[in-house]
Amino acid sequence: MSTNNPTTPLTGIKGLKQNWRNDLSAAVSVSLVALPLALGIAVASEVSPMAGILSAIIGGVVTTFFRGGHLAINGPAAGLIAVILGGLIALDGNINYVLAAIVISGGIQTIMGFLKMGRFAKLLPSSVLHGILAAIGVIIFAKQIHFALGTTSDSKTTIGTLIDVFYKLPEINPFVFLIALSGILVLVFYKKVKYKFVQMIPAPMWVLLIALPIVFGFDFFNEHSISFLGKTYGVGPKLLIDIPDNILDSIMHPDFGMIGTGAFWLTVLSITMIASVETLASARAVDKLDPYRRTTNLNKDLVGVGVSTMVSGALGGLPIITVIVRSTVNVNSNAKTKWSNLYHGIFLILFVLVLAPVLKSIPLAALAAILVHTGFKLASPKVFKHAYDQGVEQLLFLSSTLIITLFTDLLYGIIGGILVTLVLHMLLAKVGFMKFFKMIYKSGSKVYHLDNGTYDVKLKGVSNFLYALELDKLLQDIPIGSTVRIDLSQTRLVDLSIMENLIEFKRIHDNKGGDVKLIGLDNHVASTSHNRALKIVTGRMKKRITQRQIRLQKMAISNGWSFEREVDWNTSYLRNFRFFDSRPIEMKSNCLQGVDVENNAQWEIADIVFDEGALLALEVYQTTVQVVRLPSPIPRFIIDKEGLFDKVFERVKVLSGSKKRDINFKKYSGFSGKFQLSGEDESAIRAFFTEDLIRFLEKNEIHHIESNGEALMIFKYVHIARTDEVQNMLSFSSNLLKHMSLNNNS
Repeated sequence: MSTNNPTTPLTGIKGLKQNWRNDLSAAVSVSLVALPLALGIAVASEVSPMAGILSAIIGGVVTTFFRGGHLAINGPAAGLIAVILGGLIALDGNINYVLAAIVISGGIQTIMGFLKMGRFAKLLPSSVLHGILAAIGVIIFAKQIHFALGTTSDSKTTIGTLIDVFYKLPEINPFVFLIALSGILVLVFYKKVKYKFVQMIPAPMWVLLIALPIVFGFDFFNEHSISFLGKTYGVGPKLLIDIPDNILDSIMHPDFGMIGTGAFWLTVLSITMIASVETLASARAVDKLDPYRRTTNLNKDLVGVGVSTMVSGALGGLPIITVIVRSTVNVNSNAKTKWSNLYHGIFLILFVLVLAPVLKSIPLAALAAILVHTGFKLASPKVFKHAYDQGVEQLLFLSSTLIITLFTDLLYGIIGGILVTLVLHMLLAKVGFMKFFKMIYKSGSKVYHLDNGTYDVKLKGVSNFLYALELDKLLQDIPIGSTVRIDLSQTRLVDLSIMENLIEFKRIHDNKGGDVKLIGLDNHVASTSHNRALKIVTGRMKKRITQRQIRLQKMAISNGWSFEREVDWNTSYLRNFRFFDSRPIEMKSNCLQGVDVENNAQWEIADIVFDEGALLALEVYQTTVQVVRLPSPIPRFIIDKEGLFDKVFERVKVLSGSKKRDINFKKYSGFSGKFQLSGEDESAIRAFFTEDLIRFLEKNEIHHIESNGEALMIFKYVHIARTDEVQNMLSFSSNLLKHMSLNNNS
């Protein structure tokens, strides 16, 4: 099957000229997200609110010219709130000392980038990173929940601050809580509201907009008391963010007076480590979302964030990193090049100049709502479930890192998480201390270049996160787009970090026309069926089979189909469909294959797990998808559910010249009212959608149906289909083909 890749945008000035409309449009959405987040991050870091906006502006205007990414957005991040708070405690509460640490941290990152040390971020196990992020989430939640309730806590520990929430419940200020509750409800239900007039404005901006009527209605601008249910509660300017009349008054400068102290360098180390790891992890995550399948130069990214962090710290701002939520918005808003990052910084400058009086009306409770929601997402039950799905050992690594961090600090959390990971790896590998490290660094792994051009990679010994850099060296000379066989049969242990790196290697090569296969894991076992789970070798096979798999196997046998329940690495063909342009596929399994003899079409039904967003913005979905390979070419199109307000915004699309507007049939209003049909070649699509096909679709429940010209992808359920639902999918696709104009003789 041929690929359906979009044409890769040009880079540099040519890319700016070619794609400025898309990038400018995406930057509007990104800046509307960035403004409230930047304010909230600054307030939570106990610095001036303008320091957050200044950092976001520098992240856009400065970083863009140095970095190695394409669609990522740079700015201040929630993940560094705890680091800044720790720095303030360590450096006598003086923000100027912390700014000095930020400047030096940026300098170190810049040097690391020039020395090509970006790869060292791979030495941190991903579960430990997620444990650190979860701990940061708990810290943010604990600090901000009191601002959301209108209460205070004098506790010096995170756990104590959380416990104080229960003691302070009788002291809740209902007018403050109303603002926070409204904001949290917006953030929770925003994605469920499909009306496009709502979706045009990002959720964090809605939080601020909804808060403003409450602020004006109860006159937060003047100190006074309001009675409610027999009690009086104070409201006033102290509940609003503090922005100076002259914005330039917010600029501060670093003080290097404590550069000779251990506390100063511990702060520098904390900022450098967390900022670098988060930036590089986020950059790799954004690459998976990029519909053009480009790869970030991680060393240039370090230089970019390092230089901009130095500038930011010198002017009173926060550290700059690659931020995943804003990057996800950028991708989803159809940005094409790095210039959208620059535009978002320029828009923030305009917002500050135009909206300065309005910014003074923003209540702390609204920002607290955004941060409470952010903190919860970083440490939500979904995070722990996702870790458990990848293996019970990953849950242990994440949880131990979280607990150590909460009771000590971030650096001890990282060290403790790594030690717990290493100890368990040794126990699972069943080898002594010295032999364990020998099996990592002197494993005897090699690459063989065969006469037919294929590369055979033989991995041996213990392949865990400590082997990540050695693995990079081993694979670095294999040309992009090669045919590669990676044999893991002689490994004693393969951990999640190595599996992630191998899957990333496969993604990069497959996207460039290569063919990478991972083999030799048949004699390995894992605590879960996830394709990235930690695997150890065993002398016997331990294959678990579910009742559903048994039913699918029986269905396959009785109908003469093939069935493979193991994880299948061949998912690149699914990327030929637009739906998966920016939705990374985690794994595919339980694959049924057969032939629709009547319609002369081959089909496949499989369970897939795919992501939407990444890291903080990650949503994981499981569904059952059918792909039908057609006997003859048809137009490319996408059919989806029609939203109530979609038609209103079709006029906007027409005026903007969008090629993705809804194709309506005046004669078949029932069909056009039920479905949203889009595609580039409208005349070909109209000719293809005959009255017979339209009437058939009108009578059936709504499915997602996509044609890439040579195949159809069909799914209906946002869950793994039951066996009876699988049968329904087959019946639907067979009947659908009968109503299509296909040349079955080809």
